[in-house]
Amino acid sequence: MERLKKLEFDISEDEIFTSLTAARNLVEQKQVRPMLLVDDRALPDFKGIQTSDPNAVVIGLAPEHFHYQILNQAFRLLLDGAPLIAIHKARYYKRKDGLALGPGPFVTALEFATDTKATVVGKPAQTFFLEALRGTGCEPEEAVMIGDDCRDDVGGAQNVGMRGILVKTGKYRAADEEKINPAPYLTCESFPHAVDHILQHLL
Repeated sequence: MERLKKLEFDISEDEIFTSLTAARNLVEQKQVRPMLLVDDRALPDFKGIQTSDPNAVVIGLAPEHFHYQILNQAFRLLLDGAPLIAIHKARYYKRKDGLALGPGPFVTALEFATDTKATVVGKPAQTFFLEALRGTGCEPEEAVMIGDDCRDDVGGAQNVGMRGILVKTGKYRAADEEKINPAPYLTCESFPHAVDHILQHLL
């Protein structure tokens, strides 16, 4: 939220739909007590959710929690039948010191070890994009997704009928646009370039 305000977006908190919102909604819907493998800064999103004696595993980006003992605890819960909820399955993300492993490899490891499938609530899941659009009054064909992840941002959006614009910033790597089919609707140098295109050609 603070980052958006610094970029001078005039936006309120209830206008933002994130994968954490989707995860909380699913936890409430399933009425489970999750073991939360999430960054400490994400914990406020689960305020009021019962987490003692967990019977589900919610996994997001949590570098400080991805060690053997904690993952083994999650593994045992899953073996006992707990559902696995993945906030998203990004392969990697961009940090100040370079690219780093995202939650995807850890989710996949738990799936492999327990022979289960995670319910992915964030990108690139179709439900994530459709749920985000639900409150806007827009149909997928009227919406545009701008992102730096070819598969999760652009591919996921295009799979529900949105236009996807890939930007060559953040985690973008050369030739990423060739990794999905259909290719991105457009590839731009930056977010402002993408916005300019929308204003000039799509409105």
